[in-house]
Amino acid sequence: MTCQRSDIYWRDALYSAVSQAPGNVQAAAAYLKARRGKAITGESLRKKLRGLEGESLSMEMAEMLTEYLQQFVDTADLATDWIASLGGQFNLMVDFVPPPAEGGWTDELDALQNKLLQLHSMTGKLSGTALDAVADGDLSVSEADEMQDLARSIRTLCFRLERNACRAAKKTVARE
Repeated sequence: MTCQRSDIYWRDALYSAVSQAPGNVQAAAAYLKARRGKAITGESLRKKLRGLEGESLSMEMAEMLTEYLQQFVDTADLATDWIASLGGQFNLMVDFVPPPAEGGWTDELDALQNKLLQLHSMTGKLSGTALDAVADGDLSVSEADEMQDLARSIRTLCFRLERNACRAAKKTVARE
C-alpha cells in the first residue's frame, strides 16, 4: 500500500524529492554513507524520512540530502521544498529563488513586462484553483498542495520581478 504524501509536511517534501532523484532512496543512502563515513541502508533512510516510530532524521542528514538533491537538474528546485514546508509549520514563509541570469537580461524592461504577464496568468490560475477547491465546502490535501505550489511559484516570480526592476533602475542611473 502506498502512503499519501503531501508537501505541506516537511518530511513528506524531503521524501518526495529524494524519491524523484536519480537512484531514489538507495542512491541517497549511498551518498550519506560516503559523506558521513557511517553505514546507512536505503531502507533505514526510508524509515527515517517517513518518520516511523523510533526513527528520526537529524538536521545534519537533512542538510546533506539537500546538498545531494541540488546536484540534479530535476530536483534542484525540490531540494529546498522541505525547508519551506518546515517554515510554514511555524508561520514563516521561505521560498527558493533561482539565481539570476549572469549579467542580467539585455532588456530588463522586457523581462519585467514578461514576468508581469506571467504573474497575471498565474494569479488567475490560483484564483480558479482555489474557487474550484472550496466550491464543495471542503479542502482536500491534494487541493491544498496544488494551491501551495501555485502560491510559492507566484512569490518566486515576484522576487524575480523585483530583481529585474532593481537591475533596470541601476542601468538607468548608470546612464544618467
